[in-house]
Amino acid sequence: MLYSLYEAGFYASTPLRAAARLTRDFWSSPLNPARDSELGRGIYAGADLFANLTRRYGKPAWGIDTVEIDGQPDGQAVRVRPTEVWASPWCKLTHFARDMADMRRAGRRLREPAVLIAAPLSGHYATLLRGTVQAFLQDHEVYVTEWSNAREVPVLDGRFDFHDYIDHIRQMLQALGPRPHVVAVCQPGPPVLAAAALMAEDGDESRPASMTFMGSPIDARLSPTVTNKLAEERPFTWFQSHMIDTVPPPYAGMGRRVYPGFVQLASFMSMNVEKHQEAHQRYLRQLMDGDGDGAERHLEFYDEYLSVLDLTEEFYLQTVDVVFQRYLLPKGELEHRGRLVRPELITDISLLTVEGENDDISGIGQTQAAHELCSGLPAELKQDYVQPKVGHYGVFNGARFRDEIYPRVREVIRDAESKLAQIPAREPLAKRIKAA
Repeated sequence: MLYSLYEAGFYASTPLRAAARLTRDFWSSPLNPARDSELGRGIYAGADLFANLTRRYGKPAWGIDTVEIDGQPDGQAVRVRPTEVWASPWCKLTHFARDMADMRRAGRRLREPAVLIAAPLSGHYATLLRGTVQAFLQDHEVYVTEWSNAREVPVLDGRFDFHDYIDHIRQMLQALGPRPHVVAVCQPGPPVLAAAALMAEDGDESRPASMTFMGSPIDARLSPTVTNKLAEERPFTWFQSHMIDTVPPPYAGMGRRVYPGFVQLASFMSMNVEKHQEAHQRYLRQLMDGDGDGAERHLEFYDEYLSVLDLTEEFYLQTVDVVFQRYLLPKGELEHRGRLVRPELITDISLLTVEGENDDISGIGQTQAAHELCSGLPAELKQDYVQPKVGHYGVFNGARFRDEIYPRVREVIRDAESKLAQIPAREPLAKRIKAA
């Protein structure tokens, strides 16, 4: 019912939205002699804000056409082309392929380490990691998981749950060939660690050479945030009855039970209501003062922030249950397809954990927990880093990420490329049991 009401509200506001756009165009037209008056700028700013707040936000474009790489002559940028290399109804794996001719001119190897960036499936599109991708493209072959909007997947394509996510990560790593690297940003931490543990146990030749976890709830019991406390305080049935709705027509996934993206967005915004109010008030002032650069930065941020996707009922509820209520992975009780997930069997995968000092989503210690779980790793393959003066978003985006965090990840990947060849791979558990 909530989803239908939301859609009805959107369509009911269409005349008002159209009127706001006409008003905005009229008062910004160069043919209007009063457009630069205080009244004209005020009316234009109000109409523009209303039109932006009530419009539909689709999936943003990546907008990554080139990348700056050290060593290129005359400052020439290397051209980049996003290419789909693997897909299921629930995800496509996008390779940001760099132009080989440009790479030759830059004096770089044509095949650099492959990195799978596991984007979060928690409400926003993978384009939220645009800055992350741009940084990694300087030195790596970058692959990114682009998860589907559940409302666009027909019911006939079946379910998608927490364990399907683990399977998808494993299949995509296998698609990249022997020993790729994986970077899990936020939510993917637990399923990515589970996939790596299973691959290590099986001696899979495509198990990661290194794994980096950024602001991930590996053990959500540690330094609980507002989000963690909500999951603890509410019974599981509350999430079932209050957070799940049915996709209405005309969407392809009509009839599917989902956790709607607009509900997730409302939850995010409610955590910082005053901050968003101040941002929009500042945007109004920028429009009225003619500050085009400031207004453009505002639009760029909210075009991304307000673009959300739906999650399947089963994936969302299992994540709440497994990660935020029963803590199965850190307690050593997580089973996948009848198999116990055993991170302690990982022996030859470099591990880096990154946290933000001011992270209000995943508190300090939640990501670091991966080190204790991966007890089979030697100390030289483990690194932990806490970035001062950044929140959750700053862990994987922004100036401090580019200047301080990314170089550390790059070094871990480079070290893994050289070190792991000297570490004898451990036989799969099944073979050891059989031999015994």
